[in-house]
Order: sequence, then C-alpha cells, then structure tokens
Amino acid sequence: MIESIKWTERKFTFDFPVGVFPWIIERLRGTPARIEELIKDLRPAILTQRINGKWSIQENIGHLIDVEELHSNRVEDYRAGKKMLRPADMQNLRTVERDYNGRDIAAILQSLRATRGDFVGKLEGMDEEMIGLALHHPRLNVPMRLIDMAYFVAEHDDFHLAVISRIAATLRVQ
Repeated sequence: MIESIKWTERKFTFDFPVGVFPWIIERLRGTPARIEELIKDLRPAILTQRINGKWSIQENIGHLIDVEELHSNRVEDYRAGKKMLRPADMQNLRTVERDYNGRDIAAILQSLRATRGDFVGKLEGMDEEMIGLALHHPRLNVPMRLIDMAYFVAEHDDFHLAVISRIAATLRVQ
C-alpha cells in the first residue's frame, strides 16, 4: 500500500482560474454523500475502532464537522477584508474533546450535512471579485484567494475520505 503523506506536509499550488469555482463548490457539496456511501455498510464496531491510536472513522468525520466553523469564519475574514486568515487549531482539541465514538453515526452525518450546507451556502453567493480576493494563510505562509481556500477545504475533505477508506479496508480484513 502506498504510504500517504501527512496533511501538514502537503504543498499546494494555487494557480487555477476563478472560473473553476463552481466545480470546487460541487466537490464541497458532495463530501457528505461520498462519506455516507463509503461507510453505509460498516458496523458500529468498525466505525469507532482506532488503529494505532489514530482517529476512528467517526472521529475523522467529526473532525470535518469541527473545522467547518473555521472555514465559515475564514469566509468572514474575506468579507471583512482582513490581511490574514485566522489560524487553525493544529491540535484539533475540539475533535479530541467531543467523543465522536460515543455518538450515533446518523447524528454525526446529519451534522456534517448541515454544517457543510451552511458553508457551501456562504460560498455560492460570492461574486468574482470576492472569489479572487487573496488573504495570507498563516500556516502555509502564502496568499490564498477565496477560491484557493475552497479548494484547500475540498483537498482536506479528500484527505480524510482516503483515511476513512484505508481504515475501512484494514478493519474489513481483520
């Protein structure tokens, strides 16, 4: 199996035209459905099992819910014309504290759909000038347009979808 690089080690090139924004929106909108499809046949024991102390499938999904507040707040950073995007909590304290393994998967999925719907709704109303507006990203230390931020979120989603797929494949074999 190919060794996946860590999310924090990813490098990004943000050079695509603003005209691809609708495609990125569709990726973002589809994440909850993609996750539901991935996990629909998994037993609760698989959804909540950790491997080597790393997050379970439910915790990975919960993390996506937790970072939606950051994404929405960053949209507000663009609207306010700030110079820098607010930083992420790189320790992911919310995800650790919220005990997603003790929650019902249906409620987690419903929460993901709702929070993602709110985020996509904010993005859909943006005009071309706002989509191309760049603020400084604190961790990557690069200018990031709103379209780039949306792409970054979609890539983060795909990172966690891949993690969920690997967990499911590993636990199905055991």
